[in-house]
Amino acid sequence: MAVLLLSASLWPGPDPNEDTEWNSILRKHGIIPQKEEPKEEEEETTAQQQSVVKNYDDMTIDEFDELEDELNEEDERVIEMYRQKRLAEWKAQQIKNKFGDVLEISGQDYVHEVTKAGPDIFVVLHLYKQGIPLCALINQHLTALARKFPDTKFLKSISTTCIPNYPDKNLPTIFVYKDGDIRAQFIGPLVFGGMNLKQDELEWRLSESGAITTDLEENPRKPVEDMMMSSIRSSRAVTKDDSDHED
Repeated sequence: MAVLLLSASLWPGPDPNEDTEWNSILRKHGIIPQKEEPKEEEEETTAQQQSVVKNYDDMTIDEFDELEDELNEEDERVIEMYRQKRLAEWKAQQIKNKFGDVLEISGQDYVHEVTKAGPDIFVVLHLYKQGIPLCALINQHLTALARKFPDTKFLKSISTTCIPNYPDKNLPTIFVYKDGDIRAQFIGPLVFGGMNLKQDELEWRLSESGAITTDLEENPRKPVEDMMMSSIRSSRAVTKDDSDHED
């Protein structure tokens, strides 16, 4: 036994995981550790892979790419499906990220910014002029709406740089486009209700054209209109009664 221990101590260093008779003797006498079992490590790796696959809904495109070498053919098919889904979502988000503000354009930009805006993209174009208070108010409202609805493209242009000789009496003017076609138009101060125009009222008008999807449940100007109509009807009734009384 002493010889065995001496021999083992002088041994240059066997691989303790090799399945040899000599290693078996050394393990038996406690000279080298028992052979390591990789089973637990393999199970842990498999569990980690399964955990990753189960969480593919939360994964990014880069994370999908890193998994390719670790998965079998069936897993790769599933991962590719979700990778394409993430890619489509990313592209859609990139389009949305182009907007979120009111872009100033001229007539030279019209074709590129309006006609070629892209499929299924609504474009809201405001024709205005400096020095017209209602135009300034609408630009202010559109700036807020552009941030609220970043998937809609909001533009503004000084009227005569976009349409030569466009009459000031038609200002402010808003055109709503989709796929290069006009879907709605709002022309002149009376259409907007003058300087009393509120942001939510303009939001409602644009939502009626389809340019945005509002969370407003009803026309915010409707109570005002109902009150005005009620006042007119009441005034007419009084006038008629006075006229009958005089007769």
